[in-house]
Parts: sequence; C-alpha cells; structure tokens
Amino acid sequence: MKIEESIKCAYVESYNGTRKGDKKEEVELIKQTILNAKNIVVATNNPKKFKVVRDILLEILDKEKNKNIVVSKIDMPTEVSDLTRMPALNKGLIAVDTSNADIVIARGRFGVPGSGSMLLIMDNKGRILTGSLSPSSIIHKESIEDTVKNELIDALKRIGITDNRW
Repeated sequence: MKIEESIKCAYVESYNGTRKGDKKEEVELIKQTILNAKNIVVATNNPKKFKVVRDILLEILDKEKNKNIVVSKIDMPTEVSDLTRMPALNKGLIAVDTSNADIVIARGRFGVPGSGSMLLIMDNKGRILTGSLSPSSIIHKESIEDTVKNELIDALKRIGITDNRW
C-alpha cells in the first residue's frame, strides 16, 4: 500500500465514523518511507544542527543497508520562516518546495517566541510523517546539539525506528 492509499482509507474511515486510531500498517508505511529515503534534505544552515541530524540518520540508514543515501543542507536561507506562526513547519515547506528530497527534516521554533522548538520529518509532498517538541531552551538548558539529537530520536521512536545506542 502507498501512503496516498493509506491516507484515503483513513479519510473515508473518519468520514464514516469508523476510524479507531492508527493502524500498524500505517505506521509501517511511514517507517519504510523514512528508511528507504535516498535523498534527505535538512532545512537548516546551522552546521551544528546539521551534523547531529546527519550523523544520526547515517547511523540508522547504514544499519538498514541503505548505502546510496545523501543527506544535505538546504541551499536556501530559512530565517524568513521566523516571521511565520510555525517556523519549523515553514522551514520544512521551503525545503520541500526548493529541493528534490525524498524526505525533509526541519527544526525550529514551535510557535510564538518562547514556545519551544519542533522537529518535523516530512515527505516530498510536505506531509508530516513524524515529529517532536521540546520546551523552551530557557527551561531545559541543554545544548543545541543535545536538544536536536533528543528531538530527532524522539520523532524516530514514535514510528518504531530505534537503535540500541539510544
């Protein structure tokens, strides 16, 4: 089954009032979409954030024997996203619209200043596959590297992608 078929089925179930929550096969589709990605774009120009995301993805995808993977940064400034209501989402959409990525990983402010941060993994149509939230850095007091790592690991765990090292 393709994601489009899964989405259509879920829409029909919701419309009919028969939807009872996520199904194993839906989560597996998301998981496989990420694990089979060959071209991943990270919507950041921050080298620290990029390195953390790239290193984790290469660990996971290498373990899955996905040897032809390319993980790159977006070749576009994303600061304009901070002028929107959901900067993380808009960074991801910029990457979707300006790249040929299979999946996009975007991280930024969740909402208004002080609202914390959000990391999203999106497909090439801008559909959110998984994500994670963190409180404001003033609350958690962690480094940017640790925060991004924790968010990415949390987003991956939500769909069953785990590693014994975490």
